[in-house]
Amino acid sequence: MRARALGRELAVHLVLWVAVLFALYPVTWVVSQALSSGATTGGRILPWPTEPSLEHFEAVVMRVHEGRWLFALQLLNSVVVSAATALVAIAIATPAAYALSRFEFVGARGATRTLLATQMFPGVAASIPLYLLLDASNLLDTRTGLVLVYATSAVPFAIFQLRGAFDAIPRDLEEAAMVDGATRAGAFFRVVLPAARPALAVTALFAFMTAWNEFILAATFLTSQDLYTLPILLNGYASEYDSNFGHFAAGAIVVSIPVMALFYALQRQLVGGLTAGGVKG
Repeated sequence: MRARALGRELAVHLVLWVAVLFALYPVTWVVSQALSSGATTGGRILPWPTEPSLEHFEAVVMRVHEGRWLFALQLLNSVVVSAATALVAIAIATPAAYALSRFEFVGARGATRTLLATQMFPGVAASIPLYLLLDASNLLDTRTGLVLVYATSAVPFAIFQLRGAFDAIPRDLEEAAMVDGATRAGAFFRVVLPAARPALAVTALFAFMTAWNEFILAATFLTSQDLYTLPILLNGYASEYDSNFGHFAAGAIVVSIPVMALFYALQRQLVGGLTAGGVKG
């Protein structure tokens, strides 16, 4: 029996190692491409860089156009747009989700179902009406307009996620605070929000990450290079007529670093936040 259990355990570990290697293989190819000199690497089974070099990273990071450091501008645009999207999503979704969780009112169930239905359609499906609205508001080719566009999908997701988190917080905690003299608002800020901090952090992270990685809408509503976000920069390295996959790979690694840093910084909140975001049946 012990030998059989040991064999089963070894088989499970073998399968897990194969799955990990299968998942990491494309990543190692990207790293190899970024560290190899020249525009492309030859067809090889083992993704090991030939003539290791940092020329692709230097070309991406130090890119200058008409005297302007484009990479720094586009990095700033991505940070501002993504952070603003996360802040708008949390600021609007938090009170809305709390109201849906704690209060009974006409249309509450329909509002929840509508929010769920909005997640079935990609944001690009609304690109034409959004374009017309931004054009009428003189917000085309602006970071503010792009933030508003991203908020149209980030806010419903954040409400749906946070409502489940608030449902998981016992109402007895608020009632105890109000018995001690706190108002409804005081109980919300002093009891509910601290308890929902993991869910708030994870929801903000997902809103940030979605805006950070989005390309199609940014390319549709932005026309000035000074306002481009980093995904548009990456697309320029793999165009129809001229492709430099070394630059593309280096840019992909650079762009992924802030998101990985955020995941690392918020790793303690991830498990609790995702669990709190489960919606009750």
